[in-house]
Amino acid sequence: MTDASEDASDIEKLYEFGERLNEAKDKSQNVKDYEGIIAATRGSVKAKQLAAQLIPRFFKFFPNLSSQAVYAHIDLCEDQELGVRVQAIRGLPLFCKDTPEYVSKIVDILAQLLTAENVERDAVHKALMSLLRQDVKASLTALFIKHIQSVDETDENLREKVLSFIRDKVFPLKAELLKPQEEMERHITDLIKKSLHDVTGAEFKMFMDFLKSLSIFGEKAPPERIQELIEIIEGQADLDAQFNVSDGDHIDRLLSCLYMALPFFMRGASNSKFMNYVNKHIIPVFEKLPEERKLELLKNLAESSPYTSPQDSRQILPSVVQLLKKYMPWRKTGEETNFTYVECLLYTFHHLAHKAPNATNSLCGYKIVTGQPSDRLGEDFSEQYKDFTERLSNIEELSRATMKKLTQGMAEHNKAMAAAKSDEAKDKIKTQKQNATTGLRTCNNILAMTQQLHSKSPLFIGDRRVNLSWKEPVKPSLPSTATASGAKRTTSAANGSGNTVSKRARGGGSSGAHNQLVNRALEGLSYGGRSGGGQRGRGRGWGGRGRGRGYR
Repeated sequence: MTDASEDASDIEKLYEFGERLNEAKDKSQNVKDYEGIIAATRGSVKAKQLAAQLIPRFFKFFPNLSSQAVYAHIDLCEDQELGVRVQAIRGLPLFCKDTPEYVSKIVDILAQLLTAENVERDAVHKALMSLLRQDVKASLTALFIKHIQSVDETDENLREKVLSFIRDKVFPLKAELLKPQEEMERHITDLIKKSLHDVTGAEFKMFMDFLKSLSIFGEKAPPERIQELIEIIEGQADLDAQFNVSDGDHIDRLLSCLYMALPFFMRGASNSKFMNYVNKHIIPVFEKLPEERKLELLKNLAESSPYTSPQDSRQILPSVVQLLKKYMPWRKTGEETNFTYVECLLYTFHHLAHKAPNATNSLCGYKIVTGQPSDRLGEDFSEQYKDFTERLSNIEELSRATMKKLTQGMAEHNKAMAAAKSDEAKDKIKTQKQNATTGLRTCNNILAMTQQLHSKSPLFIGDRRVNLSWKEPVKPSLPSTATASGAKRTTSAANGSGNTVSKRARGGGSSGAHNQLVNRALEGLSYGGRSGGGQRGRGRGWGGRGRGRGYR
């Protein structure tokens, strides 16, 4: 009974303190009343909840008690009672209503409370959003500098909670929060750039996806803005570092960043630094790369090649031709042929040679006249021409034979699908059919590209007529049923792939499933495409933060 009466007495005193402060014309004279409110933070649960409302309400009138008031309120945020903690959290933004200089400090306190759960966490989110709407610049600066950029001083779990809050609550409301737009978009860009020295692949991708969505980097952005994004990716790829083929983290980061950079190459940014790094450091040790990384590198190289400058094309062509010859043998050797490697390298060769055609005179024995001394028309490169065209003929023969087997195998797959009982068996056959279809497209692309190269003065492919086998097939445009820009492309057969391949390969030979050589030779095809969200994670799951701590 005594405790209850004391509790009631404490509550009554708090109401009296509050009433006197409300009525006072010069509230700063009522120091004892405010000190009484602060002291109530050590009282009963109800007294603490009431104090949590009154402390921020009269905070601005007692600057000499500011530290004491804030620390007492923080103690309430860590109270054993959930109701006290939630009330105290809700009151934190009120400290900044008339004293905006406290925004950074209160944001810092709230960020540290993001590890809470359920009702308490929701209260923290609402309080932070209130401060972001009051002063977005100071709030974002506090979140980034104190909890994302200060890696060594930040608890890892807390850092992840702050990143999740920014991703889920701040980024989706950028149009509402980032005002004035250009100034605040530039500010958050600078904050992000300073936070990238120690991030995982998933975090880097999250930040880059957000930056791409900002208006300052939109469709109407000048070239220097797009180049700024490329330079951010280049920095993450460590293109100034000495390459060590045994450093799997660097290999993963490099390839992931190169893939991430492709859309910006398409928008006019330079790929020079990436391409020259690959040419100087990666291609010379290509055989030492992990097998799956070889395929990623060649796909990236192929997709980057249309955007390579003439000068860089001339520098890179010798390495590409040398690698192409390795995977396009002079005669049948009995060894497996990796058709996807050949497709990638032929595509790269065509696009680089289109930019620097006479460089192929000495490399492949062509006689392309540009009127420049680099034509080297007075020299005899007939052996190079003979060697290169014989390799072309051999890969064409291998491709046609493989297409024939793949087409026969498709018939077997159709029979097997009709007989399959379980979903597991059907899924397996469906995957085999998809791989066979991609294999047919790969071989058909190879034939489309090699046929151009038998001439003494070939016309190199410098446009998009060849659709790489791992890319989604391009739907032919029909005037009467033209789709809107950006619609999903689902139909087959640009480049004569799809049905065209099947017709060419039909007839002759005995029926039967793929032989072991074809299965193994097309092994790389099972890695699939890279468009869409369900592919192997480029830029996702690059492991722990920090150089050398796993980037995938």
